Amino acid sequence: MAGRRRVPKHGVVVLCLLLVSLVACGGRPTATDTVTADVQHVLDRRAAAVLDRDKAAVARTGAAGWYEDVSAVPLASWAYKVTGVHRAGSTATADAELRYQVQGYDQAPVTVARVLDLSLDASGRWYVVREQPAEKASQQLWDQGEVTVVRGRHSIVLGVGQSGERLHVFADLADRAVPTVSDAWGTAWSRHVVVLVPRSLEGMAGLLGSPASSYRGIAAVTTGETGAPAQAPADRIIVNPDAYGLLGTLGRQVVLTHETTHVATRADTTAATPLWLSEGYADWVGYRRTGRAPAEVAPELGEAVTAGRVPTALPTDADFGFDGSASGLAVSYESGWMACRMIADRWGEAKLGAFYRSVGTHTKRPGAVEEAMAKVLGTDLKAFTAEWQEYLRAQLG
Repeated sequence: MAGRRRVPKHGVVVLCLLLVSLVACGGRPTATDTVTADVQHVLDRRAAAVLDRDKAAVARTGAAGWYEDVSAVPLASWAYKVTGVHRAGSTATADAELRYQVQGYDQAPVTVARVLDLSLDASGRWYVVREQPAEKASQQLWDQGEVTVVRGRHSIVLGVGQSGERLHVFADLADRAVPTVSDAWGTAWSRHVVVLVPRSLEGMAGLLGSPASSYRGIAAVTTGETGAPAQAPADRIIVNPDAYGLLGTLGRQVVLTHETTHVATRADTTAATPLWLSEGYADWVGYRRTGRAPAEVAPELGEAVTAGRVPTALPTDADFGFDGSASGLAVSYESGWMACRMIADRWGEAKLGAFYRSVGTHTKRPGAVEEAMAKVLGTDLKAFTAEWQEYLRAQLG
């Protein structure tokens, strides 16, 4: 008939394939999409139950034994985001991001990678069998056991395997550290700290996602919120209880004050800030007004200077690696402390703080220290280094 054309058979096939493609891509969810949505729904219910402190509701989503471990932690938020699901019949493994905040302390969520094993129940609904850190991800404190919480005036201390009495000691140290740091640095920071006290060195390493050998002999470290973006405004002070227990009264206070200084200076510490400055400044605040002389604080450096081995340059970042010799690491810390002490002595404490902040305004290392020295201290790196060497001889020789 006129005006009508017969469609070739291969055209019908092409059309059918196109329709199938459209349905698969956008018109109808795939099996994987359905499972992902179902798992996300279960984890949304689980997160709500955690925030509501409803153990029974947590149990209705699956394994709930771990809830006792985290239940004492004051939480402002807790949420999961499923990033992948791998199904094998009636079981599945889900990759997820857990975002949480400690109430009153975290202004941005901590984000950590988790893996959850799930199974289908008799009614065909998914439930959680196990939750754990993702491979190569750091642990959270409650992964190591039941968390005990102690609050101070300026601190919250979370511990596992520690008595409340011992955690109160850390809270007292932190409460003294905060005003000490504010007196030196200023008050334009959160003025509170979160201290984590695991059961052992191995527990500390688990929280940092590194081998225990990396922190043997290190009393404490400060890290950005575990898994959080670099701009997160709060940090965690993580204690090595094995090494910390070997310190005397002054040493324990200096360590907490040092780590608290890192929390306070975080916003002004950038990729441009060398470790001799960030670690030296933290030590300077820690020992400030303790009445300790350089020979008492810097014995390893003093021994080198007395033997005629005055450092030829300020320490590099590599000199602060935990995998080197204990003596070499001590000399690096003491060298940075003496450099900051010299600035405070000869240019004034205000200039030391201004110099630290000026270095941190740069986004990259090259030229940052040199420009800040010229702008704030009116000197250059070569002259500063020579003056620092003479200062070492005068104070320690």
